[in-house]
Amino acid sequence: MRTRMGIGVISLLIVQTVYAAADAPITSNPIPEPIVKRGIAVEVVELARLPDTRGIRPADQDVKPAGWARINYVRDLPDGRRFANDSRGFLYRIDTSNQPHIYANLAETFPLTVYNRLSSGFIAFTFHPEFAKNGLFYTIHAERGPGNPAKPDFIPPGYGLKDVTHHNIVTEWRATDPAANVFAGTRRELLRTAHVVANLTHPLSAVEFNPAAKPGSEDYGLLYISGSDHGFSNGGGPNQSNPAQTLRLDSIITAILRIDPRSPKVTGGVKGLGDYTIPMANKFAADGDPTTLGEIYAYGFRNAHRISWDTDGTMFAMDIGMNHIEEINIVRNGGNYGFMKREGHWENGRWRGGAMGELGALAELYPLPTEILDGRVKDGFIYPVAMYDHDEGRAISAGFAYHGRIAALRGKFVFGDIHNGRIFVADLAAMKKADDGIPRTVAPIEEVQLYDRDAGGNRVNVSMPELIERKMGAKIARADLFISQTRDGELLLTSRQDGTIRMLVPGSGGTN
Repeated sequence: MRTRMGIGVISLLIVQTVYAAADAPITSNPIPEPIVKRGIAVEVVELARLPDTRGIRPADQDVKPAGWARINYVRDLPDGRRFANDSRGFLYRIDTSNQPHIYANLAETFPLTVYNRLSSGFIAFTFHPEFAKNGLFYTIHAERGPGNPAKPDFIPPGYGLKDVTHHNIVTEWRATDPAANVFAGTRRELLRTAHVVANLTHPLSAVEFNPAAKPGSEDYGLLYISGSDHGFSNGGGPNQSNPAQTLRLDSIITAILRIDPRSPKVTGGVKGLGDYTIPMANKFAADGDPTTLGEIYAYGFRNAHRISWDTDGTMFAMDIGMNHIEEINIVRNGGNYGFMKREGHWENGRWRGGAMGELGALAELYPLPTEILDGRVKDGFIYPVAMYDHDEGRAISAGFAYHGRIAALRGKFVFGDIHNGRIFVADLAAMKKADDGIPRTVAPIEEVQLYDRDAGGNRVNVSMPELIERKMGAKIARADLFISQTRDGELLLTSRQDGTIRMLVPGSGGTN
């Protein structure tokens, strides 16, 4: 482990994909079986809308087209308060009448923040499980690199400060009065990582505490930070698609991190790259190798931008794929998830070398040998428990194990596609059974039909794009769907296009 600052059960589907000849690349539709609706229909209702922040940033510093409010997360506190962020720089408290009020203005605090990418600005936040006592919460935001007086704690190996284009920053905030409805208090920077690719692609996108962890358990109070390739798969410029930056343990590229957010000055423990303590329960903190980073919990993800847990402690990562495959993985301490050698249960052409270029192309997939697909030969990688390809969607959104009030969703893992707004489910038992070391076994996926009510109370089938377009009064190019979970386990649907918070609810009729 490196301790100094670094630079630089229902059913299980066995997917029988049509495999090409061993040396022939697959360039489209690797999973021919379509995802269909099989009778699950769920009502969706509107709860709240964040303020319109279009125009608050200069036109050349905002995403085009500019959505109403760029909402990424909704979080509930145990005391009943609800919070949501607009990535243009605002953290809102949603009152009991579903009206938003500014809790903290991060845009004022961080003037170097960049807002011109879909994942940029004020990206993520979460509250410490003991927020009511200690007032701690955590945020991620992104800043420009050139001219930034702050120095990164981590720069990808082989690069220097002159190469840095953007920063990702994890900040700890301490509210003087945790019960106050407007933040007042102090902050401390935990970690600052550098991008060296041209665009702010795949920033750190999530900070999470395991909600299944109980006080006194190994995982309680430890902060997880999402896994990202920091744009190396498609960041643009001369650093694009660099396979040498992936699948290494002297770098946080592609890694989900697990840290004790307390400073080592407080804990007396081992310092990480930033001002936090490395949990010695992390596999790579105790591997005896001085070159590995102990804050790495698991690695080999392209963009594991959302992570969640079931009530039994099973950890899931939603990993946005490259050209073909969107993945849900069950995450284990020390696990290697294969990117950029693997996408789904295929070999990626960029690493192998292929027909479209000297190093191969990320658009190419190659079938794995049957003995690996069947699990008879182990290659050291952990494979998805559910996946879909790009004729079904373009980018997997957040997902959650569901045990709430909607009967049709109980025992399901509910997730969606950011781009087209489709809502999907997979059976939880089948997903866990697919975590069997056999790459070709994955859980089946089906699509959920959403519906709302007309003025007469009659059920009307809708899609997320239709709901957003109705709210905006205009066509949209993408849904920008995100999913959050309430404190009692219900699901909230949001969009960066219309800034609206909607909830899935038990309907008065139908299948739920």
